[in-house]
Amino acid sequence: MQLGLIGLGKMGGNMRERIRRAGHTVIGYDRNPEVSDVASLAELVERLEGPRVVWVMVPAGAPTQSTVDELKELLSEGDIVVDGGNSRWTDDEKHAAELAERGIGFVDAGVSGGVWGLENGYALMVGGSDENVARVKPIFEALKPEGEFGYVHAGKVGAGHFSKMVHNGIEYAMMQAYAEGWELLEAADSVTDVREVFRSWQEGTVIRSWLLDLAVNALDDDEHLEKLRGFAADSGEGRWTVEAAIDNSVPLPAITASLFARFASRQDDSPQMKMIAALRNQFGGHAVESAK
Repeated sequence: MQLGLIGLGKMGGNMRERIRRAGHTVIGYDRNPEVSDVASLAELVERLEGPRVVWVMVPAGAPTQSTVDELKELLSEGDIVVDGGNSRWTDDEKHAAELAERGIGFVDAGVSGGVWGLENGYALMVGGSDENVARVKPIFEALKPEGEFGYVHAGKVGAGHFSKMVHNGIEYAMMQAYAEGWELLEAADSVTDVREVFRSWQEGTVIRSWLLDLAVNALDDDEHLEKLRGFAADSGEGRWTVEAAIDNSVPLPAITASLFARFASRQDDSPQMKMIAALRNQFGGHAVESAK
């Protein structure tokens, strides 16, 4: 299968490689000519055989909107656009309607896997019509982890990004719990090797997880996280999760508290946020701020 892929950053570049390893043809475009296969979106569309599938992997908001606007003018009836970025689900409904004016299909794909996805695969939560999702399924199969799980057609347009948003909200709360536990251990005089306590939890405990493994990785790099400033940004999905909870009258005390803890980190050099920052850097390559 042929695929056009727009956005070849930390995730997009690895996705291109994983899809190619599965035997598909990927033509990639990025504003950075050093990684791009073509010089423009127009050239990308020109090199794809119809009906085309073009996957957008750029930041949410204005960059995604401008890309969809340009593709609307370049693509033809029967083509499909997949938004694999972290767009808000309400934007999906808008983009689907805009593209439908030209007979262009739309699929939203929540993608989780970060910088580890090339080797481990990407968990995929997809929204769209049965027909459009089926057209793209060979690419989803190439990207997902080996085995039975890791891919779901979650529902109609917007369901993929809504599911990924909730996934990220849960991620906020899990990271916050590890961070709070780490700070308490560091504060206790009786505990002399916090890193090895975390390592001991990696096997046989009910709190073992990939995030715990990444926490140990971070502590191996910087045992007391002294190199980091206690500051953690939020990419938007935590806020959207809390807003959706309000709209649906669903109580989310743990996720809401974890979001507000990140806001607090911007006021003080929070020890907990050093762990959050370290974990975000480990799984997603997100930027960290050095201690002054």
